[in-house]
Amino acid sequence: MRHLEKLDHVNLRTTQLGAMIDWYTNILGMHSGARPDFSFPGAWMYVGNSAAVHLVGTDGSAGAGAEVKLKLEHFAFSARDSAGFQAALDSFGEKYNRVELPGFNLIQYNLWDPDGNHIHVDFPLDE
Repeated sequence: MRHLEKLDHVNLRTTQLGAMIDWYTNILGMHSGARPDFSFPGAWMYVGNSAAVHLVGTDGSAGAGAEVKLKLEHFAFSARDSAGFQAALDSFGEKYNRVELPGFNLIQYNLWDPDGNHIHVDFPLDE
């Protein structure tokens, strides 16, 4: 039997490649990094040394993929410094929903990227 170790990355198709790169850079603090020389446009967005979000540029109308009944409802990141994160969100005028989950020792910030993908960022409640 094989045992999974961790989720390696998510792959998002987008018609707004530049806006998505900017959002993941400015809002989540990720950076664009090394990516194979594929025959299609895209970017790999890194957290530290790990390419966590793969963006693939596609043609079509802006926001395609933000349908109400998505099969992938959200993906999440663990983080530190919730006060600093909230201050950064506020400075960008970013909309978010903050939820405290005391039973799990979590503060969860729910965000939506330019294509409407739901991401939440989790912080320890007792940090």
